Amino acid sequence: MARKGGKSLFSLSTLLASFFGAAMIAIAFAYFNYKFSEYKFINFKEWSFYEKSNIFTPKADKYIVVYYSSKEKGTMDLLANTDLNIHILAIDHYNMARENTSTTTFLRAGTSTSLKFIQRFNIYESPSIFIIKKDKNSLYKQDSMIRKLDNLKELSQQVNSL
Repeated sequence: MARKGGKSLFSLSTLLASFFGAAMIAIAFAYFNYKFSEYKFINFKEWSFYEKSNIFTPKADKYIVVYYSSKEKGTMDLLANTDLNIHILAIDHYNMARENTSTTTFLRAGTSTSLKFIQRFNIYESPSIFIIKKDKNSLYKQDSMIRKLDNLKELSQQVNSL
């Protein structure tokens, strides 16, 4: 359809403005999505986790973090006997102490640290798992999505898909 003076309703400038507007929205979304994921770190110097009565100091470059409830029957034994290719950090919601095994480190934390951990990683269900990877010194970054398990028997299957 033509307007007076021979100009059309659909001009090149309208097309370019729409394109650049959509591109700016996509860039802003990607930037904020990146910034949001950027903050999912654990600094073991700032947050104190305990193995029995000792403060946990990470040594490996990569860990599987399992947030679980020791009130569920058999979970601690199952975690203690799970042998994966990555060492497990098992963080108990109820802070029950247990001896570590060669493949699993059982951690406890104070209420403040537990709440910060749950909020930082948006953990709403138990058991949940994710991988952390060493960034520098005692700073570790989340390296996988957080997955909710129906039960801990699925752990080895889910780790392979992380």
